[in-house]
Amino acid sequence: MEAGEMPAVTLAGDVSMPIVGFGTWQLGGEQAYQAVRQALESGYRHIDTATNYGNEQEVGRALRDTGLARGEVFITTKAPPSAAGREREAITASLNALGVDYVDLWLVHWPPAGRAAPPMWREFLAVRDRGLVRAIGVSNYRTDQIDELIEATGQPPAVNQIPWSPAQHDPGRLADSRDRGVVVEGYSPLKGTHLRDRLLVEIADGHQVTVPQVVLRWHVQHGIPVIPKSANPGRIKENFDLFGFSLSEDEMARIDGLSKE
Repeated sequence: MEAGEMPAVTLAGDVSMPIVGFGTWQLGGEQAYQAVRQALESGYRHIDTATNYGNEQEVGRALRDTGLARGEVFITTKAPPSAAGREREAITASLNALGVDYVDLWLVHWPPAGRAAPPMWREFLAVRDRGLVRAIGVSNYRTDQIDELIEATGQPPAVNQIPWSPAQHDPGRLADSRDRGVVVEGYSPLKGTHLRDRLLVEIADGHQVTVPQVVLRWHVQHGIPVIPKSANPGRIKENFDLFGFSLSEDEMARIDGLSKE
């Protein structure tokens, strides 16, 4: 599959985000650099990092060393809740570490002090309007907290990045998010999955793929952007190789049912 053929979701502001990205949580130093470079060379065009991951510099170096144009790669980073009140400083530090003029998506990593924090959201809107980020969103927010941001500003987050897997599948929450114009993006898709589950093994065997590939393909067919992470070159490639097979409606429904077990 050519990189240009990667399915994408459209965020607010007509920003296109590749549906499969590469997560970098817990990757640091040279390992982060090598993993991100491997991902980019394997065809990923969506990289997810965060201030708190401490690897923005390595992500930026890997991007530069692959020779890819900045506009070819979708970059997400996240501001820690401690950045509340100093949002401009936080995005400036991220841009400097990454070595880029803008990021494609900037998220509030966690609700500050467990609260929605509309003042922080207003500053995110201002940073977006200055062109330093193309889209803004949140991570680990509840629906009622998103409603508080919408009520305060009239503008929903483009994305809510939350843990997602077959066991955590919540059709109601997904529908509520989509009703508000919020894209649910799943993280820790494999960590949250029992990879030896009999049903998943059966489906994987039927398609001659691995269980992780089935889980990631399930996300894709639900239209849920997903960001698997690995430092293993073989697994990095495998996690991107999702487009040579598709799950049937029955298989999708049976996987959905794992959330009820």
